[in-house]
Parts: sequence; C-alpha cells; structure tokens
Amino acid sequence: MSIHAVVWDVDDTLFDYTTADRLGMRAHLTAEGLLDDRETVEQALARWREVTDRHWSRFAAGEVTWQDQCRDRVRTFLDRDLTDAEADAWYRRYITHYEASWSLFPDVLPVLDALAASHRHAVLSNSSLLVQDRKLRTLGVHDRFEAILCAAELGISKPEAGAFLAACEALGLPPHQVAYVGDHPEIDGRGAADAGLLSVWIDRGGLYATIEPPVGPHRIASLAELPSLLGADTRFGAPSTFG
Repeated sequence: MSIHAVVWDVDDTLFDYTTADRLGMRAHLTAEGLLDDRETVEQALARWREVTDRHWSRFAAGEVTWQDQCRDRVRTFLDRDLTDAEADAWYRRYITHYEASWSLFPDVLPVLDALAASHRHAVLSNSSLLVQDRKLRTLGVHDRFEAILCAAELGISKPEAGAFLAACEALGLPPHQVAYVGDHPEIDGRGAADAGLLSVWIDRGGLYATIEPPVGPHRIASLAELPSLLGADTRFGAPSTFG
C-alpha cells in the first residue's frame, strides 16, 4: 500500500532545537551574569539539558503542566526557591535569547517542496500547541501542515500508539498509509513502527551510531533520502547512507 501522508516531529527533526537551545542558553547565562570560575559554559549547558530532559519527562508522563515544568526547570537549574512569578520572568528572558537562534535544518524546505504535490503533511509533537504553532509560524512553514497535534492537548504523548493513531485519524488515513519522521530512535522510531506507521528515524550526524538501531524504523541521515524511501515521483533525494 502506498504512503499518502507524512507526519513530522518538530524539534531536532524540522527545527534545530539543540543548537537554538545551546546558543540561547549561552547568551542568557552571559546576560544574567551566571557564569563564573566554578562552572564552565559547557558544564552549565550540559546541566541545563539534563534538567530540561528530567522535567520534560515529567510533563510527557502527565505529572505536571507545561508551565509548571518550565518553572521547575528554572528552580532546579538555579537551585533557588523562586516564586512562580520569578521563575516565569527568568524563563521568559531565556526564551528571548532562545528564539533569536531559531532555524530550520537546511534540508527541510527542499524536501517539503519535493513532497508538496505527492503527499499530505501533518505534525505530531510531544510539546504544546501554544509552543509549536508559534514556532512553525515564525519559521514560515505553518501552512505546510494540515494538522498540528501536540501532547499537551491530546492528553497522550509519543511513544504511546494512541498519539500516532490520533495523527492518522486527523488525516483520515489508516496507519499503513502514513509515514512518521522523527529524530529519537525509541520515542519516534520504535513508537511509530509499533503503531503501524511507516517509521522513518532521522539520525542526523550519526548521533546514535553507537547504539543498536531499534527494530522497525528506516534509518536515514538526511531528509534528502526521504522522497526515495517514500517512492515519491520526484528527482529530489539521495540513497541512504545507512543501507
């Protein structure tokens, strides 16, 4: 059965979240005067990422709200008992620097253009619609997607099958006619495969080269490989570097 639609992850798939987060936090720490001899920039950035991953997991599990996980990230990172207003203000100042570093990966627009006539497109993200809707508009690709679904509003997050099936339902297509493209081998790759979608795991830069690939997903290194994998009638694309 042919693939009629592609559902996309956003962060570190379409949007270079890791770079934006690192550049934004580096600028923010400098502006806040939080860098000193006790901790290098790289150590501070690594600690921010660890704190982010920890509290994001709590949000994804439904334990806290989106706003509360943002506040908890700030309190944990600073190791201070801040009020909600103080934590919100600190996080907003960080967001200003973070958003100044937003960008799409360079292979995103070419592949969206190449697949525009042959496939429908949607987004499924473990974030909130408030965040991703604004991000996609700012990056100029919001109108490329006919549906944008996020965990905060769905009440269920990847890798649960229900999240992927909700995206298929929004498109009015069965899972075997839908491809999912994401950057995480388990949350995106295995999750989509287990839900019955054509799972495409993009491993940019071979970040997961040392791990055993999960069973199910097709592994690619660039979105330039996607049209060929989908069998799209386009001259855009490249053979897989992973085989």
